[in-house]
Amino acid sequence: MVLDGVWRTSSRSGSEGNCVEVAGFVESVDVRDSKDRQGPVLTFTPSAWASFVGASRAGQLKTGP
Repeated sequence: MVLDGVWRTSSRSGSEGNCVEVAGFVESVDVRDSKDRQGPVLTFTPSAWASFVGASRAGQLKTGP
């Protein structure tokens, strides 16, 4: 994660507009909906974000109902 505060669109975003953007800061990693850039932002600690990304990459997250 680059900690420069620049919003980046997920490389996994589809062409249907279902996108999230992520920005890394020194004290947090923020996530927002790219269709609603002025809307709410989810804020994670860097360690919580790293755990989420690691679990996602390892296929440890449940998807669907």
